[in-house]
Amino acid sequence: MFFVILGILIALVTYSISKVNPNFASAGRIGRIAGISLFALGLLSACFVQIEPGEVGVQTLFGKVQPKVLTEGLNVVNPLVDVTHFDVRTQNYTMSGVHDEGDKEGDDAIRVLTADGLEVVIDLSVLYHIVPDKAPDILRNIGPSIRDKIVRPLARTKIRDNAVFYDAVALYSAKRDEFQQKIFQSIEKDFADRGLILEQLLIRNITLPESVRQTIESKINAEQEAQKMKFVLDKERQEAERKRVEAQGIADYQRILTSTLTNQLLQYEYIKAQRELANSPNAKVVIMGGKDAPILLNQ
Repeated sequence: MFFVILGILIALVTYSISKVNPNFASAGRIGRIAGISLFALGLLSACFVQIEPGEVGVQTLFGKVQPKVLTEGLNVVNPLVDVTHFDVRTQNYTMSGVHDEGDKEGDDAIRVLTADGLEVVIDLSVLYHIVPDKAPDILRNIGPSIRDKIVRPLARTKIRDNAVFYDAVALYSAKRDEFQQKIFQSIEKDFADRGLILEQLLIRNITLPESVRQTIESKINAEQEAQKMKFVLDKERQEAERKRVEAQGIADYQRILTSTLTNQLLQYEYIKAQRELANSPNAKVVIMGGKDAPILLNQ
């Protein structure tokens, strides 16, 4: 469009100069030729629009949005239309309390009040994309600033609306997934009504008040100590049971041994011991005393 306007201006200026001063008639003809050439070049280039991969184009003619969506590649269009490009790939909008992590500088985390009246700070990421066929409606009803007009305010509002049904500790622990799913469902419909698809909603971090955090840590430490003491007591009980079984086994052994021990058995064991000592390579003389006990010599 720039060359079209430039060509018209050059042709008009040179034509006017040649009319005022006939001495510039030849220069005027050259100027008109150059202007017409630029006009033709600009008109030709304005008939083609290139749409990049992952984008669609929406045409506007004299302020009226055209329903036809331009897809990626080279498209032939009316040279008078303006084309607005929309990215239809997955977009990530992050609101974080950590500097340089979110889309806005500084602390952009969401502060909400829970059911127990405590303030909780939530970091959130929203993954979404534009429905290509809905791009003309988005341009007509919302404009190109989708993040600032839809994604950011809607996500922050739904977070606050749902947080009031949960206690702070529940949000931090047991109810976190349930809370995230409720937010997803409430935002998903509103996005769909506006030509957006909500892909995923990620609660990146939940920060509790310092007093609540210390209370939770104390409770966790107490539970860990209780578990440790339970383990020690279980171990001591097992050791006591082991000793009881061991003592019972010794008592049973002694009882059985006492009931089966006779004089003949003792005499037999006595003779076996004498034989082993007599056959030992380290024994030169072995003297066994006692009633009816022989003297054994081994050299």
